Formats: sequence, C-alpha cells, structure tokens
Amino acid sequence: MLRYFNIAGPCNFVEHYMIDSLKRGGHEMLDLIEQKQYFVLHAARQSGKTTLLWDLADKINTESKYHTLYCSLEGIQGITDPKDGIPAIVFSIKNDIKKQRLPQDFSENADFNDYANVLNVSLCEYCKVIDKPLVIFFDEADCLSNGTLISFLRQLRSGYASRARVPFVHSIALVGMRNIRDYKAKIRPESETLGSASPFNIISEALTLSTFTFDEISELYSQYTNETNQIIEKETIQYIYEQTDGQPWLVNAIMRECVTNICKNKNTPITQEMARKAIDTLILKRPTHFDSLMERLKEPRVRSIIEPLILGEGISIDFRSDDYLYTRDLGLIKEFGKGVIKPANPIYAEIIIRALNYSLQENIKLERPTDDLPKYIVNNKIDMNILLKEFQIFWRENSEIWITRYNDTFYQYIEAAPHLVLQAFLQRVINGGAKLTREMALGKKRIDLCIEYLDNKYPIEIKILRNEKTIKDGLEQTYEYMEKCGSSHGWLVIFDRDSDKSWDEKLYIRSEIYKEKTITVVGA
Repeated sequence: MLRYFNIAGPCNFVEHYMIDSLKRGGHEMLDLIEQKQYFVLHAARQSGKTTLLWDLADKINTESKYHTLYCSLEGIQGITDPKDGIPAIVFSIKNDIKKQRLPQDFSENADFNDYANVLNVSLCEYCKVIDKPLVIFFDEADCLSNGTLISFLRQLRSGYASRARVPFVHSIALVGMRNIRDYKAKIRPESETLGSASPFNIISEALTLSTFTFDEISELYSQYTNETNQIIEKETIQYIYEQTDGQPWLVNAIMRECVTNICKNKNTPITQEMARKAIDTLILKRPTHFDSLMERLKEPRVRSIIEPLILGEGISIDFRSDDYLYTRDLGLIKEFGKGVIKPANPIYAEIIIRALNYSLQENIKLERPTDDLPKYIVNNKIDMNILLKEFQIFWRENSEIWITRYNDTFYQYIEAAPHLVLQAFLQRVINGGAKLTREMALGKKRIDLCIEYLDNKYPIEIKILRNEKTIKDGLEQTYEYMEKCGSSHGWLVIFDRDSDKSWDEKLYIRSEIYKEKTITVVGA
C-alpha cells in the first residue's frame, strides 16, 4: 500500500510521508529527561506534538532505560471539580499503562476520597515497585480546567519536591498549545496568589516545535516522488513554503489535495497553479483545522491582538503581554524579524479575514448580486473608480447597520469593521475570477490589498483618518506599495469615523500625482 499525506492524527513512517519527528525536538527532550527535569512542550494545533511524543516514547522504551508512558488528558477537559477531575486522571493513567503494556501495579489500592493526594500517592507507590524510572508525557495538559489543573500540578510538585527520599516520576512533560506562563494566566490574574507554594516552579524549560523549513518540505515531498515518480516542481515547493511558512498540517493538506483530487495522473508534474488551486479549495472547504483555529477569534484576548493586526496599528500592544504571547502560541501570528508581527502565514491571513466577514459576504451577495459582466469590468480591465464609487454608495447606505450587526455577530471587532466590510465587498471581484492579496502587519498603520485580474494589478491602501497627517502618510505608503506591485496607478481608501461630519464631506474621489505616479484618494 502506498503511503499518503496525513492530515488527521499522529503520523507513522509505515503509512504516511513524514519528517523524522525526533529531529524536530526529540534530542532536546532526551537531554531534559536524562537530567530528571519536568518541562513543557508547547506548539500550535496539528504541528506534530503527538507524533513526536509517540516516537520518543517508542525510542526510550526500546532502549530499556526507562518506562515511558504517553497519557492524553483530553478526556478530562471540562471537569472543574478536582474531586472528580483527579480520579479521572488516575483512571486515565491506569488505562494507558494497560494499553501500553507497562507494569500493571498502578493505583491498586487508591483512596479516591482523598482526591487532593491520590494522584501523588498512586505515582509514588507505582514508582516504588517498577524496575525502571518512569517518564510520563501528559498530552493536552493545558485542557484541564482550573480546579483540576491546580490540584494536578500541586500533587506533581509535592512528588517532585520529595523524590530524593520517596520514589516519584523521573521526568514529566506537560504538552499542549500553551506555554506554562499561560497555565498561570488561565487560573488567576497575575496580581492574585494561589495561597501556597507555586505549583508552576517545578518546570525547568519550555520547548516548542518549529515549522518546516524549505529543505524539510522538499524532503517530505521527495518521499512521495520517489514512491510514485510524480514530479513536484521546485517552484511549487517554494510557493507552498511561502504560503504556509512551513506549517505542517498545511504542507500536508495542500499536497494531499493536489495528488488526490487535482492531478491524479502521475505522469503530470504538480505545478504552482495546482498548489494555488488546492489552497483555494481548502479555504472554501473550511476543514476542522481552520474552524478550530478561527474559533479562537471569539476570545477577547485574541481579538485584542488580531484587531490591531487587521488595522495595521499595534502601538497599544504590549509584546510581552500574556494576550500577545497566547495568540502567538496558538499559531495565529508570528514575528517576522524584529518588531514585525504578521499572521503566521498568508493562508491564515486569508482565513482570518474570511472568517470575520463571511456573513457580510453572503449578505452582500443577496443585496448586490454580481452580473455576468459587471459594469466595473471595461475592456478586460477593472475600472477601480466605478468599483469604489459603488462601495461608497453601499457604505453610505449600510455602514451603521453593518457596524451594529458586526458588534453583535463578529465578536466586537468594531474598529476593524470598515476594513472588513470593504474586503467583503471586494470579494465579489475575487469570485468573478480575480485574486486578492492581503498584507497585514502590526505597526504599518494601514492594510495593503492588491487585486490581480488577468495581467493587471490594482494596489489599494486602507487607512483610518486619525489626524491631518493620515492622507500625507497614506500617499507615501501607497506609492511604496505601488512600487512593490509594479503598478503606475494606486488607490488610497480613507475611512472617516467622525460622526459630526456629513456624508458629503466624507465621500469623495480625487486623483493626485505623487512622485510621478497617479494615486486616487477615495473617502468613505
């Protein structure tokens, strides 16, 4: 049976094309285990954590120096009361010990009425009777609810503190999406105390998994080529790397779509255009990977980071804050060089916007259906002035309704409403065969859009009117973006949120010559 690109669950070399997971962090974990450390492994969803844990557990058990147990705590999610949560953890450990064929003497005489100590006691008694030191990988540890999490960590800390005299677990990894710092934020505000020695101070390191490099993607895809003889063009690999920034699930999902649905003929090379089509298809399918990630946009702490990112205005964001670090750890954003914060990859940038303005798009379709040949298409070119005049009319008629609706439905993204409504309006152009590229980054003080239709590019800058310098700065920024796109004409859309101004003052279209290039300024 041929292997395949896996997008559901842990990978293994027998069934799946995969990168050696031990090279992605296994050696660091082995060093910490040798040092008897308790540590955290955190990374975004579907980035290879569980695959690494299983491979590492197999390697350690094969070498016979330790007993290594993999235990997922996902099933305990939502159990807030420790008198129920801790026994559930003990039972989960017991079941996993049985399934993984470790010595069976765990929690034989457990007293579950003593829920504040039963985990600690059970682990102590087990470590006394087994013939080798015990290593435990607690997967999905960050899904534990507050009361259960506190008791869980306290009992581990108690065993850790006394293990020089009383046998206890040799090394523990707490694994999930969140760093240990966010376990604290989840339980209590920073100003409060748990009233005892911190259960977090036993953690020595916080490791993470990096995304795939270009060379790793090439290695992954070469496994497929070697087995099927179907060529994947180098330009295609480069394009996928740029669009995914190496996110493992995306890298696998795009190629799976290419070879399974788009190009089944193994004699035909996989091209960049096929990869682009695969990405578009995945976005429209809205797989669980996207939905689970986009569900986070509802959280106020995530909104506090994503909304300034959409606006390009990050002056008020503290890059050391728990909210920022939490959003980064979820895999939604990434630092690209010093002080440059963007969506983690262009695909996530696209689905963030589409997730937030999806209902708007659907309503716009009903209110303003696109004709077979829209009036803004003239001689196979987009007349941007006609298109943006249409938007001005639409914005004047609907802005208050949309913003109010936005306030209720789209998780309080009030400041970003103009940007998202405009992009929902422009989606009609994309659906008509054009392509829209979005560039978002904190601190840019605008958002860059570029519509591509046939052989022409139409760069657009979006800004909120803040002061008298807004338009001046916007002209320079539009010019810079036009240079990047290779265009001689650009459009600068200025949203004026001043409720005291009339619509006649806000709505205008005028052309300006800036550094010998034409820039059309559009008021909204």
